[in-house]
Amino acid sequence: MRHLAYSCGFIFLAVILFCAPGAWADVPEHPMIAAQKQLWAQKSQAAAAQAREADAEDGEQDEDDYEDEDDEFEEVELIPDPLYEFNYGMWVFNDRLYFWVLKPVARVYKVVPEEIRLAIKNMFYNIRFPVRFVGCLLQGKGQKAKYEFGSFFLNTTVGFLGMANVASHYDFLDPSPEDMGQTFAVWGFDNGAYIMVPFFGPYSFRDGFGKLIDTFIDPIWWLGRNQELWMTLGLRAYEAVNDTSLRIGDYEALKEAALDPYVAIRDAYVQNRNKLIAE
Repeated sequence: MRHLAYSCGFIFLAVILFCAPGAWADVPEHPMIAAQKQLWAQKSQAAAAQAREADAEDGEQDEDDYEDEDDEFEEVELIPDPLYEFNYGMWVFNDRLYFWVLKPVARVYKVVPEEIRLAIKNMFYNIRFPVRFVGCLLQGKGQKAKYEFGSFFLNTTVGFLGMANVASHYDFLDPSPEDMGQTFAVWGFDNGAYIMVPFFGPYSFRDGFGKLIDTFIDPIWWLGRNQELWMTLGLRAYEAVNDTSLRIGDYEALKEAALDPYVAIRDAYVQNRNKLIAE
């Protein structure tokens, strides 16, 4: 077991050394700022053209109109990003990791029938019932906590240890998931700064701290308590491959549709978290 753990650690380190230098080498100095300037230039040209047409018709243009145009084209920052340089580098690293490692492995893994992969995904979700249940209780959502327990009991028994999501057939037994990040939001804590975590993806400081607490509630983490950490890491890696195999193409579509994929992912993360908190 110990030799296997050392081997996994060596492979893990090799992936970092292989991906990281190329990831940082291609990081432009200020790609987000450049993209924003380009977008602003396009909008300014359109606004100027409209102003000239209005001036030809009316003979004059009120200066207040230009101020209104400026307000209209201002970009709204959904979350502070003071660690932009670091975050962008980590996003590039995760992006390379996805295309060079995770996606190829997931495509090979797709030989497993989709029904089995969905059953495995359901099992992982069912196992993490304590995280969602504790989140409901700490937010004072007693009714939702009751539904979470009902869903867990039904899926564990009738759903064969969670392989089948039987509770999804009943709307009230399929509530939106709760976690400590949402709990902190309900308690009045702001997002804090945005941070892109290598291997794990985007977080806010608030949600990142909440995720750390959730990890200690997660039953999968406790599998490594008796010096069997390799088992926990292996299960998490397997879960990532299984989930990716079910949604290959989603990330690529987001990148292709976005003017700046980094900003698009950051904003999508904040909007999704706000939606979960509101629920």
